[in-house]
Amino acid sequence: MSLTSKIPSTPEYPSFASIFLILIAARLWVSLTDLSDILKHDQQLSSPLTSFSQLKEGIFLFNHDIDPYSGGSFRHSPLLLSFFVTALPSSRKLASVLWTCSDAVGAWALVRIWRARQNVRQSPRDVLVAASYLFNPYIFLPSLALSTSSLENTLLLLSIMFACKGKASASLFLLSSVIHLSLSSAIMLLPILLLLITDPHSHIASPKPLSTPLKKAIPLFGEFVAYMVALTLTSTLVAGSWSWIPQTWGATLTLPDLTPNTGLWWYFFTEMFDHFRPFFLMVFTVHLFIYVVPVCLKFQHDPLYAVFILLGILGTFKPYTTLSDPGLFLTMFAIFPEIYPYMRYPIVTVLLHLHASLLMPLFHHLWLSQGTGNANFFYASTLVFACANGAALVDCIWPGLMIAIGPRVEGYSIVQE
Repeated sequence: MSLTSKIPSTPEYPSFASIFLILIAARLWVSLTDLSDILKHDQQLSSPLTSFSQLKEGIFLFNHDIDPYSGGSFRHSPLLLSFFVTALPSSRKLASVLWTCSDAVGAWALVRIWRARQNVRQSPRDVLVAASYLFNPYIFLPSLALSTSSLENTLLLLSIMFACKGKASASLFLLSSVIHLSLSSAIMLLPILLLLITDPHSHIASPKPLSTPLKKAIPLFGEFVAYMVALTLTSTLVAGSWSWIPQTWGATLTLPDLTPNTGLWWYFFTEMFDHFRPFFLMVFTVHLFIYVVPVCLKFQHDPLYAVFILLGILGTFKPYTTLSDPGLFLTMFAIFPEIYPYMRYPIVTVLLHLHASLLMPLFHHLWLSQGTGNANFFYASTLVFACANGAALVDCIWPGLMIAIGPRVEGYSIVQE
């Protein structure tokens, strides 16, 4: 049994391309304003690992034959360094065009994922899915700030899209690239491997053990390892040494830069005694990865839904988070309309996010601009934000568990495979 949409698969919807171009043009028009100059230093939108300003500083040092990783402030991957050394836009406006194009590709990939899940060529929901990515404030604002987290989201969506299409090499190469940019994204490896050996169609209404032998994933894992080794060697050649590893991947594991962000780590380790720091770093890191196997086991019949849940976990517990991390999880709600009737407290979740989206910029401004607050103000607002993300996550896990035994979903039918 599987849950499939009643959306017709044969009619064509020629208006999607034109509407999609209009959406991109609107995004581009906003990005060419002066908002980027205002937002580029906002810690809610970029972190030390994704800041465009620090990327430009590293490129300047590299072009003047200075090792950018020797100072302890440049933490971007050598892959980004090598790309932008040759293709760095000469002006902020050109950079905004590049970031807008990246978001357009991400929106296109999300639409293709939606179509693959519904097994249709086109659908009237395509525009809504694209708009949910292009105009989600959590995605839009970091892109305006030229945070490289927007590029990571695009690569991750492309990896998921190719996995849905069964194109293993492209998916695994893009996933290895994402992991090189952000080590925490390694939690997406197992669900994407499961997605490659199964299919992206909705099976949450008919949970059953994985029928495909897991041994089929072994050569795929070997191919992934080969890509990781190749990219690691390439990065080492670009950097001229292995010094990039502790400054990039090591920063994710050791949290050397405690710049405020929207995550849960920075304030905790600001107050932490050095004696206990290694232990709690291990606890926080393990806590992020401990969900992978249970989620993939529970949703082995629908690995795309496991990808969705793990994106929510990554956006909540990642060491250096920006708004774009939970933003990707919230955007993917658009491709799972079958769960909407089963969500228990969506109003509470929405109000928590609204509350946090008002508190965080307010307390950030009071603390760092006005000087009338302190770190407790901003951290309290990030705790509210974490509660909002956690509420959304729980609200998604519940339908995934209960939809198989629930009543018929209005607008969708349970059909025999």
